Amino acid sequence: MSAMSPAKDVIVVGAGMAGLAAARTLAEAGLGVTLVEARDRVGGRIYTLPGDELPIELGAEFIHGLPQELIDLVDEAGLTRFELEGETRCFREWHGTGRLEPCGPQREVDQLFDQLGSFHPLQADLSFNEFVAQCGLSPEAATLATNYVEGFNAADANRISILALAKQQAAEDLISGDRVFRVVEGYARVPEFLLQRFLEAGGECVPSAPVRTISWQPGSARVETEIGRTFQGTAVIVTLPLGVLQAGTVSFVPRPENLAVADQLVMGPAARVVYQFDTRFWPGDVGFFFAPEVTPPTWWTTNPKPTSLLTGWMAGRKLSELNTSSLPHAGLAALSKILGIDAPRRLLRLHHHDWQTDVHSLGAYSYASRGAIHASDELSLPVESTLFFAGEHTDISGHWGTVHGALRSGYRAAKQVLEKL
Repeated sequence: MSAMSPAKDVIVVGAGMAGLAAARTLAEAGLGVTLVEARDRVGGRIYTLPGDELPIELGAEFIHGLPQELIDLVDEAGLTRFELEGETRCFREWHGTGRLEPCGPQREVDQLFDQLGSFHPLQADLSFNEFVAQCGLSPEAATLATNYVEGFNAADANRISILALAKQQAAEDLISGDRVFRVVEGYARVPEFLLQRFLEAGGECVPSAPVRTISWQPGSARVETEIGRTFQGTAVIVTLPLGVLQAGTVSFVPRPENLAVADQLVMGPAARVVYQFDTRFWPGDVGFFFAPEVTPPTWWTTNPKPTSLLTGWMAGRKLSELNTSSLPHAGLAALSKILGIDAPRRLLRLHHHDWQTDVHSLGAYSYASRGAIHASDELSLPVESTLFFAGEHTDISGHWGTVHGALRSGYRAAKQVLEKL
């Protein structure tokens, strides 16, 4: 038998960045707000563990560029950030030996993405692979560009929309998206700060309460959870990750029509391993390095922080074809090959997380498939002034898959609620 909690103005489902931003905004505006979260922590796909040298980031790690809302929030929380530095290198192998060296056709690839920022829409959308086939790139540049798009966007180059990539590139250009920062104290401190402000404003947070059903009619909604508690509100903001929405593990009664467009978006897979070694044995001037023929193919250091941490990353189409339980071992073998050392003997500890098997996310972050450039816009529209949707997959500014995209969507949903109620 479920226990009915006192009715509130707004129920927010999901305490990731979008849900926390919306909940804090509404609570500080004087509304009664309950925040319901499936995990035993807030932050969603921001997942930070303590570390000896720097906190270990197993989810979102970077501030991409200088998005004003996120920078303001980090500053408000009294946190510090540092900009990642270092050269980008590629691993090249000849006759069983190899080395890290400058990535050959990088200028050609850079020019391609510069062109995307001012891309004029085609009459018909294309996938990235279809677009590249028309661009006359050298085979090496085409491979490098495709690997980048699939790794960065957790995407399949045969599916991801060129119009969405063009919108994304233009949005990144406006915020210096080529610059990358980390939060020194750990990314999780940002959602924890939002939670603190939300609670201080009188909000209620209910953790470890996966939502089972959202029943609604205009002006009223009920949210039922697996722990037997039910919440009643005038409106609901739904910030469930795209993968959870698509899986149907949360039932909507009735199902809103705009949810149909969610299937036009794709939840990309990603997994990472963070290794801590006994000392740093890689070149001190390297920031990122790529080795497309090994697993995982993408690596980064903490440069300019001189730690003994290395992160291996794999995402998109290649990851969907891999048994990710083998990723930590494969990463050590890859490092031994790339850097010419016995990586297992130098290892102190490792941390691994696969986001596509995480039941509360079922993927890392979203991208728009060919023909789906307007899907996020449709998802962002309120339903009968009762159901509101937020999350990085509902961002309408071209920042899908980012923390600041999720943050913006939460602020947008809160504004919609305040305008409608």
